[in-house]
This record gives sequence, structure tokens and C-alpha cells, in this order.
Amino acid sequence: MNPTEQTAESRELMLTRLIDAPPEKLYKAWTEPALLKQWFCPKPWTVASAELDVRAGGTSNIVMRGPDGEEFPNQGIYLEVVPNERLVFTDAYTSAWEPSAKPFMTGIITFTPEAGKTRYTARVLHWSAADRKTHEEMGFHEGWGKATDQLAELVASL
Repeated sequence: MNPTEQTAESRELMLTRLIDAPPEKLYKAWTEPALLKQWFCPKPWTVASAELDVRAGGTSNIVMRGPDGEEFPNQGIYLEVVPNERLVFTDAYTSAWEPSAKPFMTGIITFTPEAGKTRYTARVLHWSAADRKTHEEMGFHEGWGKATDQLAELVASL
């Protein structure tokens, strides 16, 4: 399949959960570095540092640390920010619209009120079906699922 024949579905991974918290708490956990560091990586992974300039065009630099001390920097920018509703970010740029060496994904996080709770949806669009497959094989469903469990636990305590 060449890139022009790829459908959005062939490049997309998605996770959705109904979380017992208002959208404001989930948004806060995504946009405040001290909170994001508490849930963003599935344990035993941690967030070594998080610098977030949460606005369209603002940068994001999150460094994940593995259990053996290895570090994985994740740089990107925010494309869209709608407080308490939606965050869109990508690693296609590292800062100030500077292209990254290898774009991999765009994340679309939505917080939708539903029956006194929040429908949390994380859609990840990849540059190619091969990138989607790589992300899935890296453990997208398990890793993002565990991180979402940690997010739900954190916002319950806020």
C-alpha cells in the first residue's frame, strides 16, 4: 500500500474510557507537569522531566525513564488546545515549527462530559500504517491502558 492509498483507520490506534471525574481534572492532569509526571508512563517507567507550554504552537518536552535508567525524550508541539475539551499534539515538529528528524504520530485527546463522568478518548494518528504497527507492537494498548488507569486513579484523588 502506498501512502496515498492509506486510510485513516490503517494509521490509527485508539483508546477510550469512561472516567469518574469531570473533564477539568483530566485536562489539568494532562497540562500540569507535576501531575503529568505522576501518571504518564506505565510503571515501573517514570517521567524524568516534563516541560509543557500548553498553547497552539507551544512546545512539549517529556523525558520518559525506563526501569534500567535509560531515557527517551519526546519532543513536540501542540497544534490545538481547547481547555477541558481537547488537546492535539504532534512530534512532527520539535519547537517553533522546526521539523523533527522522524515524525511518528499526532495525538488527539478529548474529554467529553458523559453522565456526570468523562468520556476520555486518546486517538493516535501515525504517519504510516507501518508506524502504527510499530507502535502497536511496542505495546500501545497495554502501555496507554496502564497509563490511563494511573490517570483515572490520580484524578480521583484531586
